[in-house]
Amino acid sequence: MLSELLQGIESGGFLIIRDSCSYSGRDLLKSFITAALNREEVIHILCFDVSEEELKDGLKPSDTKRLHIHNAYSDPLGWTGHPNFTVQQFSLEDLTNLVKQTSQPKPAVLVIDSLSWILRHKTPPAVCQTLQQLRKGGAVRAVIGLLHTDMHQRGTVGSICHLATSLISVAPGVKGKEAVARVTKRSKSGKVMQDEEIFCITEDFSVTILSKPSHAEHKTNSTEEEQADPTANLTFNLRLSDSELEAKQKLTLPFVFSKEKKTALLHPGPGSGRILYEPDANDDYDQEDPDDDLD
Repeated sequence: MLSELLQGIESGGFLIIRDSCSYSGRDLLKSFITAALNREEVIHILCFDVSEEELKDGLKPSDTKRLHIHNAYSDPLGWTGHPNFTVQQFSLEDLTNLVKQTSQPKPAVLVIDSLSWILRHKTPPAVCQTLQQLRKGGAVRAVIGLLHTDMHQRGTVGSICHLATSLISVAPGVKGKEAVARVTKRSKSGKVMQDEEIFCITEDFSVTILSKPSHAEHKTNSTEEEQADPTANLTFNLRLSDSELEAKQKLTLPFVFSKEKKTALLHPGPGSGRILYEPDANDDYDQEDPDDDLD
């Protein structure tokens, strides 16, 4: 599924790469940038976490010339008075004007490195609102964001990830440069697909899928065992034959009222039984206290 996402993100898509201090997702982010450049897509990058030089490190010079990098690293809060891009400009209007300044006529892919920096200086509802507006189309075709999950509370991470159409959680693998990607993809119909893959990233930022994690196979086997027939090894038979099933269906249960019995009970005919009571002379009945005999 990771290879499928690298081939292209659908219009209105929002991809989040979740990483932590144990494994950085920036190289995988560069892999998506490289794949988009190979498809000749227009890419705008909001660079908060690292400098422009560090972001370009490892990319081909011919590719970096086609990138539109907006430097928010040197002065993210606008303290110098002449900032390139600030966190306050993270809004639909400002981002739309920023993207439209280029001469490219087609919608662009917006890459955010990273969402964590923005979330440290803007409220989660404001960030979610801007991301939701960007997904509706216009100057931006798709959004790719890097999110450091260990920097935020669980509710903040959940709110942002709830908007994503695709989610990749990366963690270190067992060997060398291997890593594990847990991929969740939501289709427009609402179907959710999940997968887990072991991958590595080469020097040119191409992604190689190595294998599936071993515990995924155990999980599949355990699922098959859970779905096995529990009556297979019993010494007696719990299933009914066709003749036994037919006899069971014809059996009339004593507490089930037939149509005739219901009619007889609800509409009693002449001669039906009645209870008549005549008071006896010895009955202890007090008009003032009818329940006196119950004390």
